Amino acid sequence: MTSGEWTLAQALEALRSKRCSSEELVVDLLAAIETRDRRISAFLTVDADNALAQARETDRRRAAGEKGLLLGVPLTVKDLFHVRGQPCGSASRILQGYISTYDATAIARLRAEGAVFVGRTNMDEFAMGSSNENSAFQTTHNPWDTSRVPGGSSGGSAAAVAAGEALAALGTDTGGSIRLPAAFCGCVGLKPSYGRVSRYGLNAFASSLDQAGPLTKTVADAARLLHVMAGVDPLDSSSVPTPVPDYNAALTPRLDGLTLGLPKEYLIADIDPEVATAVEKAVTVCERLGARVIDVSLPSTAHAFEVYYIIATAEASSNLARFDGIRYGTRTEAADDVADLYHQTRQAGFGPEVKRRIILGTYVLSSGYYDAYYLRAQQVRTLIRRDFETAFEKCQALLTPVTPTTAYPLGERTEDPLRMYLTDIFAVPASLAGACALSVPCGMSSERLPVGLQIIGPAFKEEHVLRVGHAYEQATEWHTMRPPAGETVA
Repeated sequence: MTSGEWTLAQALEALRSKRCSSEELVVDLLAAIETRDRRISAFLTVDADNALAQARETDRRRAAGEKGLLLGVPLTVKDLFHVRGQPCGSASRILQGYISTYDATAIARLRAEGAVFVGRTNMDEFAMGSSNENSAFQTTHNPWDTSRVPGGSSGGSAAAVAAGEALAALGTDTGGSIRLPAAFCGCVGLKPSYGRVSRYGLNAFASSLDQAGPLTKTVADAARLLHVMAGVDPLDSSSVPTPVPDYNAALTPRLDGLTLGLPKEYLIADIDPEVATAVEKAVTVCERLGARVIDVSLPSTAHAFEVYYIIATAEASSNLARFDGIRYGTRTEAADDVADLYHQTRQAGFGPEVKRRIILGTYVLSSGYYDAYYLRAQQVRTLIRRDFETAFEKCQALLTPVTPTTAYPLGERTEDPLRMYLTDIFAVPASLAGACALSVPCGMSSERLPVGLQIIGPAFKEEHVLRVGHAYEQATEWHTMRPPAGETVA
């Protein structure tokens, strides 16, 4: 096992016991990226010199007796987070050449605990996509089978973790963008409750949905990173001043006393039988661990797909209006006037999927259509949230699939946007409700492709989903499986 395949806990123990230094960890990771990323294409940029300098500084701090929850641990970051001195392009040509002048709050909190930032991972442009094929620069490949997608939009982060190119990574989740790639790549992905982690310093897609979270090899590692990142932030008015519990204390091997719900609306006809079987077996394991499992209903979630793609596109059209070629990023020089400058810059800078969503969002916000689409979608969103609240009066968490299928072949859905969007069908309800949700590996298909179990909890009850995920993880071996010999299938 190379150090890139270590968990955060294993890396921290190695650092504390002086079996390795942070500099040695970073060197090892850089070598793994150099060797493996030629086939995976998980990274957009690697900040090798700066990462080594950060590592040497943390080694000096450790030698001086300083403490830090992540002192010397290397992390990778989705190309949506502002990290001081690094490019932050959201995998889009519209922001080519832009260099961040500040740290996002999540980055600042991790840095304060000694984290080292190695590089930036690929993503769907502005987080708009489910396959990672919408990046303006490259397509990331699934480490289990490089002919298949890694999921999106945080596909680069998930692929890097699964391929042993990262100990852990940061992603964002608007409608499944952490959970989908975690499921497809066989790692752990946590979407915190809306308002649990500051959004300050994230390039916005949909402001009422976006959340930052970790992609890791174990649930305990996800809990560790969330503990550092979580908490109210005066720089983000949507962050909520709710106390951050000790997530590690919630990680127990048993589920005695917990009631888990199975929403009948997630049992759709189009689900892959192998995915359904893996989730059913996972439910049985949870029962064996002491949980009581009941049936619940979320009737309004039948409308979640349509509601999500109205609200998310509307907010995207508003947020992306700031990219005009005037203040930063790409700017065309062949323009007759200001209006033409905007048009030419956005035409050259945005990719097809971003343009599609901006057009959809502008339409549903336009005069004569606002009430019929956007306002009605917000009203149905309230019903969806109330359904979850009612279900959580009967249980502490819900168990569902993450996706209807395992990772599909590259190019299979690029010409059919609706089919691509349906990849998100099990993920978007929790996002609309502001709930927390965790994806953990729960099986393998006959084609040796990972399957993910989704654990959804009430808002600001991440300890519930982490407890269930950890207990299930410790009772099974799915989380220990890696692409053979750290390599990928041709």
